[in-house]
Amino acid sequence: MQRTYSLKKNAQFKYVYRRGASGGSHEMVMLYVKAKTLKVGFSVGKKIGCAVERNRVKRRLRAAAAPLLPRMKQGLYVFIARQPAATADFSKLCRSMQYLLRRQNLLLSAEEAEARAAAPAAQKDGNKP
Repeated sequence: MQRTYSLKKNAQFKYVYRRGASGGSHEMVMLYVKAKTLKVGFSVGKKIGCAVERNRVKRRLRAAAAPLLPRMKQGLYVFIARQPAATADFSKLCRSMQYLLRRQNLLLSAEEAEARAAAPAAQKDGNKP
């Protein structure tokens, strides 16, 4: 996942926690706030385990989100891992993330995703003399 899509500041996380609409599954909770840009953050609490286990869960969540980024609607997302995320296999995490996005209607259709991907390329080409 590219750094341009990452929530980085604590203030950004707090904003999403305060204003976000939430949805949950067995492995994670997702918070979402409408915004002009697409930013995704991941939170793993100390109940999950030691630092090694928490970082492993965060890496797996980032990897599960990466293929979904082109299809996600603009906004600020925070995925909060629950205890079962530490032992869940990767495919289960991917399915759980897709389920949460679909349930809140936050995935674009294939046509919309292609149009969004083509728009930045058209803007780059239009700026050249």
